[in-house]
Amino acid sequence: MSQQITTLTFFKYPSLKGKLWAFGMMQFAHSHLKKEKGLQFYKLLGSGKENFDPKPDWSVYGLLQVWDNEEIAQAFFAQSKLYIRYQNHSEQQLTFYMKSIKAYGLWSKKNPFETSDSLDENNKYISVITRATIKLKMLKKFWDYVPISQLDLVDNPNLLFTAGVGERPVTQMATFSLWNDARALKKFAYRSQNHRHAVQQTQALQWYKEEMFTRFQPYRIIGSWENFEIPQDLK
Repeated sequence: MSQQITTLTFFKYPSLKGKLWAFGMMQFAHSHLKKEKGLQFYKLLGSGKENFDPKPDWSVYGLLQVWDNEEIAQAFFAQSKLYIRYQNHSEQQLTFYMKSIKAYGLWSKKNPFETSDSLDENNKYISVITRATIKLKMLKKFWDYVPISQLDLVDNPNLLFTAGVGERPVTQMATFSLWNDARALKKFAYRSQNHRHAVQQTQALQWYKEEMFTRFQPYRIIGSWENFEIPQDLK
C-alpha cells in the first residue's frame, strides 16, 4: 500500500541578491537533497517567463519532491535547515501537496510517481505536470510552435494556476497546471484545436528524446502567490 505523495514548491525572489542565491542553489542544493530521508525523487527547477516563453524568469524557481509519505514531507517543510534557508531568501513560497493519479513516460529514465490508492472521489481538482527533453535538432521548430499550442490556455476560466518550469533552459522543459476539474482539463486536451494539433505535431515530428505526462489530485496548497487565490477546499 503506497503512501507516496508529491510536493511542488515555488519560490519568488524579487531582489538581485535573492536571485543570485537561488541560481547558486540550483547546484549547491543537490548535496542536501540527496541525503534527505524519505525523499524518493526530486528536481530543482528554473522558470520561464509568462505564456511559456523559453527566456528564463530569474525571479521564480521550483522544487519538485516525491516523498515516502506526508509525515516525512511535513517534517522537511517544518524543520529542514535547507528549506528554512529557502524561506529566508525568498519573498513568497507556494507548496502544492498532491497524490498521483496516473503517470505516462519517463523522467530521467524512470517513472517515480506511484498511483495513489487513497484518492478522494469528492475532490474535483486536478493538476498536471508535462515534461520533455527536446531533441536538439528540433528546438527551433518546437519553440516556434509553442505560442500557437498554448493559445487556448490564455484567460481559460478553468485554469487556476500555471507555470512553465524546467531543469535546463530551452532543452529540458516542463509545465505545471491546476484545473477546476477533470472535465475542464479533458475539454482543453481533446476539444482545443490548437492543443490537438500540437499533439499531432508531436507524434509526426518526434520532438522529444524523453517525455512524461502526469496527472495528480491536489489536496492541499500552503503559502501565498501573487494573483493566485488558493481554493477554499484546498486550504
